[in-house]
Amino acid sequence: MIPPEPQQQQLQPPSPAPPNHVVTTIENLPAEGSGGGGSLSASSRAGVRQRIRKVLNREMLISVALGQVLSLLICGISLTSKYLSEDFHANTPVFQSFLNYILLFLVYTTTLAVRQGEENLLAILRRRWWKYMILGLIDLEANYLVVKAYQYTTLTSIQLLDCFVIPVVILLSWFFLLIRYKAVHFLGIIVCILGMGCMAGADVLVGRHQGAGENKLVGDLLVLGGATLYGISNVWEEYIIRTLSRVEFLGMIGLFGAFFSGIQLAIMEHKELLKVPWDWQIGLLYVGFSACMFGLYSFMPVVIKKTSATSVNLSLLTADLYSLFCGLFLFHYKFSGLYLLSFFTILLGLVLYSSTSTYIAQDPRVYKQFRNPSGPVVDLPATAQVEPSVTYTSLGQETEDEPHVRVA
Repeated sequence: MIPPEPQQQQLQPPSPAPPNHVVTTIENLPAEGSGGGGSLSASSRAGVRQRIRKVLNREMLISVALGQVLSLLICGISLTSKYLSEDFHANTPVFQSFLNYILLFLVYTTTLAVRQGEENLLAILRRRWWKYMILGLIDLEANYLVVKAYQYTTLTSIQLLDCFVIPVVILLSWFFLLIRYKAVHFLGIIVCILGMGCMAGADVLVGRHQGAGENKLVGDLLVLGGATLYGISNVWEEYIIRTLSRVEFLGMIGLFGAFFSGIQLAIMEHKELLKVPWDWQIGLLYVGFSACMFGLYSFMPVVIKKTSATSVNLSLLTADLYSLFCGLFLFHYKFSGLYLLSFFTILLGLVLYSSTSTYIAQDPRVYKQFRNPSGPVVDLPATAQVEPSVTYTSLGQETEDEPHVRVA
């Protein structure tokens, strides 16, 4: 038996979107000649379209620029690690991660500890301690597996296989964050990966140091495992910072990361730490590494919230190229024009990916309360003045059968 249709009630306005992420569509604007004081002329609608295009172009440039800041931080991490391992024979990846987690603990975990109410450290631990414990282990081992792979396989294999994090992030975002992509997004991803392949080919042609390659299969499996864990960590991070808070994520990562890396350091790396020839230069390199790593962890949630985990991982593909360009002067690497081609190819892929927005797939029944099933879109009363920033997926007119989907 079909239940009777409920009586028409006054529609409540949806909760306001976060600042700088106002969601709108052209279809919400009254059509020309539709009657009423709110009707817009064709020139006004064209002006709105032009304004949306300007906002999208600005957001695209900001997204690309923020991603390159993360790449530069990773470049600093790579350079300090290279000096430590090759010039001073200090092979201490777990200790280096431990220093970063300690900094996160001192800044963000203590911030949670002094908060009151439901955002207090103890309140968070009572509700979600086991989830953050798993996340802390995943984050720690992702870093460890990729660094460990350098002892077994070649640099080219690591550069190429590390791209496996991109399909992992896409799949997890699709199924768990309900993010949907368009053809231009996949085109941008393919162009970025082609750029990485061009860089790997340039490394082979110029004879750049390829690594030990003693047991290539083991090394390749380590890279794939690390890339998978990175993908899980990044998508989980995006979910937390969008639904909870950046400080909570970093505070919990600092707490459990410091705990587990301290245990792993005591078991696996204490002998290597004793062999380090300590002096002011080594100390300065450790400080530089920790500063770059702390900056990366602190800034990445900001960029992920502004863009997405997929966009961030695509942006990080240029980090190897920044390290290479610095190595031309610091380590006297050989130069190839393919490196420049690779760099601009990756940037082109980033621009393509950022040129249009992804969107969130939701249950179509959610939108029935905001639409009149037999007519046009229902006008909702405005509760406050919205900000001019707009995220929009298409400037074309949608058919009436298509639901209005909230844009990420």
